[in-house]
Amino acid sequence: EEDLLNDVCREVVEKWSESQIVDAKEKKEDEIQAIASMMEKQARIVVKPKEVSQEEKQRKAALLAQYANVTDEEEYPFPDSDEQDGSIATAVNIGSEKSLFRNTNVEDVLNARKLERELLRDEFQKKKEQDKLQREKDKLAKQERKEKEKKRTQKGERKR
Repeated sequence: EEDLLNDVCREVVEKWSESQIVDAKEKKEDEIQAIASMMEKQARIVVKPKEVSQEEKQRKAALLAQYANVTDEEEYPFPDSDEQDGSIATAVNIGSEKSLFRNTNVEDVLNARKLERELLRDEFQKKKEQDKLQREKDKLAKQERKEKEKKRTQKGERKR
């Protein structure tokens, strides 16, 4: 009976492994079928072109024209004096009146630089005044030392 039992067990295991192989093949076929159907669905999807109104086309054209006409001076202003600040600022204002909106970045940078220069100028003036006062104090102290030295020498000469 043991031989029969072993044979039966071996046969059951063989049948089970065969059924597993068949199931695996069926799963692969199902996966391939699912992928194929997904690809077919994607192929059917058509992107509709976006309808653009005439007004939007005109806006886009105006923006492109505005940026096409930007010069190096307007794009990167590095003024050395206050006179140039005014001329560049007016050029920026004139250019922005033609456009649909104003780009205030250049103006903001110019204003920030102007404020910075004014602050530096004020600090320099304060430092200059402080230096002047310090020189006057030093001068007075030097004179006082000279006078004291003079008095000391005069006292020494009187004692002799």
